[in-house]
Parts: sequence; C-alpha cells; structure tokens
Amino acid sequence: MTPKTIVVLPTYNERENIGGIINKILGLKIKNLSILIVDDNSPDGTWEIAQELSKKQPRLNLLLRKGKRGRGLAGIEGFRYCLNHGADVIIEMDADFSHDPQYIPLFLEKIKKYDLVLGSRAVKGGKDVGRSFFRRLITKLANSYTRITLGMRIRDCNSGYRCFRRKVLESINLGNIVSEGPSIVQEILYEAYTKRFNIAEVPIIFRNRTMGKTKLRNKDLIISYITIPRLRRKND
Repeated sequence: MTPKTIVVLPTYNERENIGGIINKILGLKIKNLSILIVDDNSPDGTWEIAQELSKKQPRLNLLLRKGKRGRGLAGIEGFRYCLNHGADVIIEMDADFSHDPQYIPLFLEKIKKYDLVLGSRAVKGGKDVGRSFFRRLITKLANSYTRITLGMRIRDCNSGYRCFRRKVLESINLGNIVSEGPSIVQEILYEAYTKRFNIAEVPIIFRNRTMGKTKLRNKDLIISYITIPRLRRKND
C-alpha cells in the first residue's frame, strides 16, 4: 500500500512562486501525495491564487491563518493538520523554489529505511547557490553553533527541507514547543534526535530565491540564536 504523503508549504507573500511550485510538485505524479498550503493571510494575493488552483486540483488543500505569525508556527499547524488527516509521511519545504521539488522522490525512497530525512547542504554533493558569501558564512556559523550547543551529530541542523515518518511527529508534543521563530526548525530536529529516531541527510542544492523577497529578518535570527540554549535545558 502506498503511504499517504502530504507536502506542507508555509507561505507569506509568494504570489510569484505559488502556482509554479504547486504545479512542479504535482507534476511529479507521485501516487497518494497531496499538498497543504499554510498561508499567513498574505496581502499580495497568494491565498486567492491557491484558492483558485484548489478548485481544479483536489490534491491541493488550504489552511488560512490570521495575521503574519511566522514560517515556524505555520509548519507546526501544518504538522497537526497532517496528523489529523491520516498522513503516513509528511514533507515540509519552502515555497520559493529554494527547495527543489525534484528531491521529493529521493526523500520518499530514503524514508522507507529512516524515520527522518533532511535535505542537506553540508554533506558531499550538497551546495548553497546564489547567496552572498556573507549569507553563506552566517549559515555555516549558525549551523556550527547549533551543532555544538545541542550536541547533535547532524551536518545541516538548519535545513527546513525535511521528510518525517508519522511516528516522529506523533512523539513530539507540538503544544510544548518553546521556539517562536526560525529555531522551531532546530527544536523539532532536536526533539527527534534526543528520541533516537534514525535520521538521514541527503545532498540537495539550495538555491536562493529568484522571485519575491525573503521574509527572514535579522531580528528573527538573533531571537533564534538566543533560543537554542533553552532547547538543551528543556530536555535536560
């Protein structure tokens, strides 16, 4: 029996990308796969575009949130939806094409043997393309900081492109997440790591967005770095 797979796409002001990313994912023609758009009431019309597409595509589901509450929390609500709707496998990815849908079949093959699969820029074959040297340096430093602080033997702790077996998310108390910003990504990973789930990293080429604007602010990064040590104390 083919596992039920839901791809979670958190969105905010992605009108330039939303149609293309949906079509590319569904164009993979993967059996029993659907998409969940979790939108923060985008003022640019992302939600309306998704609504129109959903009228013609039964494999596209929508979840509208009131106000801009952030990608991390959007992912959490998406996970709850997936668990409540019987998903066996849950994939979370960005909607701006920085995470290429071409890797989804690889994730689904790998998840047969692992509990959590990460799209990694830091393993052999992985790359970070199109971003400035400064941005890439910040990412590497942040990754090293997370690995050392949390003691995780994971090469790319900051990857938001990941594939979960249902049991991983079921084991995590999603209502007890202490992070509010980007560090939600690391917190979910750390929860899975400390519960000793089998985690694999597969190489991906991360490409900087070519359309739309990044939503990540320096303020969010600072809050994220401050939160990381709290995750260690939370599980001590």
